[in-house]
Amino acid sequence: MLEAMKKGYIGNAAQLVTIRRVTLNEGRARGVEVIEIKNADGLELDILPSTGLDIGQCRYKGINMSWMSKNGYDSPAVINPFEDEFGKSFPGGLLFTCGLRSAGPGNRDQGEWHPLHGRYHEQSAEQVCAEVENGEIVVKGLIRETANFGHLFEVRRKIRISVFGAEIKIEDTICNNAARDEEYMQIYHCNFGYPLLSEKARLVLPEDRETIPRTDFAAEFIADSADRALAFNPPIPNEEERCFFQKMKKEFWARLENPDLGVNMTISWDGSTLPVMTEWRSMASGDYVLGLEPTNCYVMGRHEERENGTLQVIKSFESVTNKVEIKFEQA
Repeated sequence: MLEAMKKGYIGNAAQLVTIRRVTLNEGRARGVEVIEIKNADGLELDILPSTGLDIGQCRYKGINMSWMSKNGYDSPAVINPFEDEFGKSFPGGLLFTCGLRSAGPGNRDQGEWHPLHGRYHEQSAEQVCAEVENGEIVVKGLIRETANFGHLFEVRRKIRISVFGAEIKIEDTICNNAARDEEYMQIYHCNFGYPLLSEKARLVLPEDRETIPRTDFAAEFIADSADRALAFNPPIPNEEERCFFQKMKKEFWARLENPDLGVNMTISWDGSTLPVMTEWRSMASGDYVLGLEPTNCYVMGRHEERENGTLQVIKSFESVTNKVEIKFEQA
């Protein structure tokens, strides 16, 4: 972009890039802050300071890429921490972060209640900054999840979007700033919907992997071949969801291809901190979505994860850095 200025093609960066902060003013989303981002190559997305700097709607070249639930955007005021209410507020979006102390089903662990997918999404970001820096749009802020006489997690989130191209890079540094070690669980719940997702689409994964079904219903689906988890149906009324844990051995990426649409999406992540990818598939009419979810757990809830021996720990005053990248491109 600086080159375009030097050569005299533009005199205002806003000709190529939009960074606009707005507040929604009606419905259940009243009061939600949105940072609207548009880059020079047709990538558009909403970043949501009100809900942990997660990412809502996303379009590429004018075409929808993300999945939005029936609920739409939710303000923290309407979020209910009880499990049976989650489905009434879950907004979907390109990125819905789960954690930090539990992810998966609501559960009671060591006498403490943990709601479905944790409390991260309830936290509003602080110290939010949005600017153009070295050829990228950079949005960053601080998210805190705390309790008196308990945990003190601070997440430094930085989202970088290329000015040219269609890359979204998410980097979180999760700090345990309490005087005790703390178990943590985290899912980067990335959700893709129509028209990127359709029966014309196909999921491509590294060959060197293990596919583990979460339920008997999911296991029956891939009984003949694990590759059945890579293809999609048209919407089916009242179809039950299926989840698979995809354990990559060396390469940590997944690509959703839609030759009919002429668009591919590739998600990649740091497997040293996020060793598992959950593939969440709902082919249900009206709830038609593919979730590709890099995670440090098996999405069973804190208690079951503890029993399974897979509950991760951040030591007192130490940190973990997670990296996830989403890239769209024309096929």
